[in-house]
Amino acid sequence: MKALIVAPAWIGDAVMAQTLFKRLHQYTPDLQLDALAPSWVAPVLRRMPEIARVIDNPFAHGELSLGARYRLARQLLSGYQRAYVLPNSLKSALIPFFAGIPQRVGFTGEARYGLINRRHALDEVALPQMVERFAQLAETPGSKLPRPLPLPRLTSNAAQQSETLAGLGMQGTDKIAVFCPGAEYGPAKRWPARHFATLADELAKRSYAIWLLGSAKDKPVGDDIIGLSASPIALKNLCGITSLTQAIDLIAASSIVVCNDSGLMHVAAALDRPLVAVYGSSSPVFTPPLSTCAQIISLKLDCSPCFKRECPLGHLNCLNQLTPERVLEACLNTTITANDQRETTP
Repeated sequence: MKALIVAPAWIGDAVMAQTLFKRLHQYTPDLQLDALAPSWVAPVLRRMPEIARVIDNPFAHGELSLGARYRLARQLLSGYQRAYVLPNSLKSALIPFFAGIPQRVGFTGEARYGLINRRHALDEVALPQMVERFAQLAETPGSKLPRPLPLPRLTSNAAQQSETLAGLGMQGTDKIAVFCPGAEYGPAKRWPARHFATLADELAKRSYAIWLLGSAKDKPVGDDIIGLSASPIALKNLCGITSLTQAIDLIAASSIVVCNDSGLMHVAAALDRPLVAVYGSSSPVFTPPLSTCAQIISLKLDCSPCFKRECPLGHLNCLNQLTPERVLEACLNTTITANDQRETTP
């Protein structure tokens, strides 16, 4: 059996989709599962043992390029018996259709009748989480989703972590805190830089080194955190410096991770690191970090979740009023709990 995944274009979504991949391998042990994915998502998929091959999806968001999609389909995608189309857009279903893949699985989405010929109808009440919706595609349309679901788990071994550290001219320590201060969606998902700085100072007092991870867009906020910190020597701003592959290995080497609701939050959860996830305008109901080592912090104000990119009321109380002291307490409790779980696991 040879099947193709048309992968999501968001890092966090790609991580959550691994639950589907695990289910497909459970149902078909000899399955070869390949993924068609954008280049910025590919490093996550390459750290999943369920994925045999990653094929580059070169099309930008919103780009139709019918001729180029047809050529890619005919040149690269022969021999697949089934395709699982995870995005709900019409464009995402075109390549499997052009490739002549006999069975094309997905939600009906943007009126994709004919393009998707094994169609699922989305029941948002029965499937409140995105990970459940991905996993449902492994089942017969209309059937109940079996639970519990397998959790996403990315791989990162000691050799890979050592290679990443050496490549960045860095050394690991026993106590590393990783901060992921960015959130691609917008400012209403970003805990304030001054709060990150205060938290960094408290962790530095406890002998932690603090690594800031994110994209080049997050470098200014990383600089702000260091500028506001009373212990700047303990912090290293790696935003925009590391590749996603390197970020995976650095997170895997950490002792605690503090993230906004972002793609790197899902990476940290899938690496099973002690994790404190800070939520503001978004909701952990739909896309929570999928790990027993994660603690979610949200003030649950009456005005949240609003799902806006910027605070519509202009105060951002959902994050401004979430104090560093509360997050510090969560960090210390989460690391203790995670260590206790590891000691009691046979």
